[in-house]
Amino acid sequence: MRTLLRPLWPAALLVLTLSSCSFFKTSHYTPPAQRKPAVANRKPVGKPLKAVDTQTYQKGYVPQVVKIARTYTGTPYRTGGQTSEGMDCSGLIFASFNTVGLQMPRVSWQQSEVGYEVEVPQIQPGDLVFFVPDDGKSGYVSHTGIVTEVRGASNIMFIHASSSRGVREDNLFSSYFKGRFVKAVRPF
Repeated sequence: MRTLLRPLWPAALLVLTLSSCSFFKTSHYTPPAQRKPAVANRKPVGKPLKAVDTQTYQKGYVPQVVKIARTYTGTPYRTGGQTSEGMDCSGLIFASFNTVGLQMPRVSWQQSEVGYEVEVPQIQPGDLVFFVPDDGKSGYVSHTGIVTEVRGASNIMFIHASSSRGVREDNLFSSYFKGRFVKAVRPF
């Protein structure tokens, strides 16, 4: 009987090793089938995770959120990151808001569902801007940033984590972002 079980020992050890807690990690990945498609001019129904009226948000929190986001300028891009060692676009939003006590979802498409959509002429610092991967406004929200400054009707600056250049500020109306922009949201 022992000789019959002896060949099974390596397989049993392999199963035990692979079933240990450290081998399997929980992922925050959201499969494409569960993501909601981006639709321009859609009014989100989501609510902020902390109730703050818009006036308090604009006067009290926006300067802090923008200042904190700017401290990450130059931080390298890291998928899933949310620290000065590396961060992605939604991690920048998450970290900047969390630092001032305002909770936001961690993933960009979920962030796009929080708050109230605003038309481009009404965009203000502190609003969030959302983008799809390809020019043409179809697909899923895959990128986000925080509006930092409105210098004019066609000069709206936002900070984001670029996958190739890290955390930086860009113009919403640059040739790259203009075609990918789908909506702006005032989160509170």
